[in-house]
Amino acid sequence: MVCRMFRIETEVDKARRDLLRSRLRDTNTTASPVLAALRGTPGEREAPLHVWALDAAGDLAGGLVGHTWTAWLHVTYLWVDTRHRGAGLGSRLLAEAERLATARGCTSARLETWDFQAPDFYRRQGYDVVCVIPDYPPGITEYTLTKRLG
Repeated sequence: MVCRMFRIETEVDKARRDLLRSRLRDTNTTASPVLAALRGTPGEREAPLHVWALDAAGDLAGGLVGHTWTAWLHVTYLWVDTRHRGAGLGSRLLAEAERLATARGCTSARLETWDFQAPDFYRRQGYDVVCVIPDYPPGITEYTLTKRLG
């Protein structure tokens, strides 16, 4: 029997983080033929996707920040200023992001939202709830939604 001693540390260490990420990526690539086929291709890299709405004064009225990766659009943030809500701006921003993602070869989109934000808005845009996490954070429900594009 081998007895091993380990020292456990908890400090933030960016070099170790990067090493861990690299080793996990290598392990995943070895275990998955899909990820192995992506390795070294342009599809392996995340590409930023931003869509902005500016009002007549040039101020930010709304925006969408996300990225594409493989055949997916990931919407990270979608926000519309209170003064412009209800005018279809959120739908326009999302539709433009989906159009751009489709042009990049994406076939699906995903996003997360909280119960007090916009799950019903996304459902109206054709998104389906695929995951519900209650109490994340406590008292709030998080939803993950996806949509087939095209």
